[in-house]
Amino acid sequence: MIVCSCNIISDREIRKVINELLVEDPWRLIVPLQVYHAMKKRGKCCGCFPQLVDLIVETTEAFHRDLATPDYEIVSFIDKLRDKHRQCETARLIARKRMEQIRAA
Repeated sequence: MIVCSCNIISDREIRKVINELLVEDPWRLIVPLQVYHAMKKRGKCCGCFPQLVDLIVETTEAFHRDLATPDYEIVSFIDKLRDKHRQCETARLIARKRMEQIRAA
């Protein structure tokens, strides 16, 4: 499935890069910028970033399950990733709303 239509990047390509980053450091916090940088691409419209963050969370969780990381460590780490994602999404929605209000004024 195509995740980024601007760069024509599939979920399979993204998962591959995420796994490569996790092999380097299993406990790193991966953000969309790192994924794009590793692919030698850049976010253009960035509309794919929320879906990309979901892929990062899913892939990181699967990576640690494959390593047989204890569940309590996986859950703690994944919860932190999800919380960070929610915070970023909230900030993005607030910024969008402000821009709409500015344009309407």
